[in-house]
Amino acid sequence: QDQLVESGGGLVQAGGSLRLSCAASGRTFRNYGMGWFRQAPGKGREFVASISGGGANTYYKDYVMGRFTISRDNAKNTVYLQMNNLRPEDTSVYYCARALVDYAVTELADFHSWGQGVQVTVSS
Repeated sequence: QDQLVESGGGLVQAGGSLRLSCAASGRTFRNYGMGWFRQAPGKGREFVASISGGGANTYYKDYVMGRFTISRDNAKNTVYLQMNNLRPEDTSVYYCARALVDYAVTELADFHSWGQGVQVTVSS
């Protein structure tokens, strides 16, 4: 069964860091691109970052560029999101997702499996 489980969220002050993890099971992990999205209250789910199956290619939304880093460990079936210099506007529920293809993609419709989400709250 395809399953994604996020962890690592929490409360942090502005300027701080968090690392999110997403453990995957059910499919051959390295065969699929992975991504992170976020959703704030009252807003739609928005793309944050994605990575190809082999890890060589990544994409970032402009508002996290230079602050967030996506990576993956295919031996551990895990994808990470390192978040540095966090801002109050980064406060959201963060979701891990598995793509339909093995390359890095950015559109919501390109992803078919989702985790349950993890809360990240950044205080000012």
